[in-house]
Amino acid sequence: MARFCAYLGSRPGNHPAFRQAAITLGTAIAQRGHTLVYGGARIGLMGELANAALDAGGEVIGVMPDHLVEREQAHFGLTKLVRVRDMHERKATMAAHADAFMALPGGIGTLEELFEIWTWNYLGLHDKPLGVLNVEDFYTPLLTFLDATAGHGFLNAATRAMLLDADAPTTLLDALEGRLQG
Repeated sequence: MARFCAYLGSRPGNHPAFRQAAITLGTAIAQRGHTLVYGGARIGLMGELANAALDAGGEVIGVMPDHLVEREQAHFGLTKLVRVRDMHERKATMAAHADAFMALPGGIGTLEELFEIWTWNYLGLHDKPLGVLNVEDFYTPLLTFLDATAGHGFLNAATRAMLLDADAPTTLLDALEGRLQG
């Protein structure tokens, strides 16, 4: 089955829907026989997602730089925790282990990872699908901005269309699975 890389917050956010979406997504990934790849933390939305996948019997691969093991409180109960030297190696390792990418609510790290993997797709460094989980309209301002960027001629329609979006975890998972099969 497929390996889904998730970028998301090491904080829980301030809306219960964020936590529930992470739990629902982690459970669905495991129940469909897929593997979760993520940043390796046991806290925040990252921990909720990983624990849900593990609780549903799924395989979970975490990737974390040595300098963040204590800061982000590494999850030592994963199927596999890959320790790397730095953030560059973390992102490359996560990308190498993934067939598709998704971003849940998160902060600047989540956004940076999303934009980097999308840029790699645009540059032809991979051809893997990606999307955002727009829980409680978290990504609506960003999606509006991206549409305006395309409207102003700085982003072509095909590149904009690479980034899928859905407001429900299973809907996003369905769309990414569809791109993997198509």
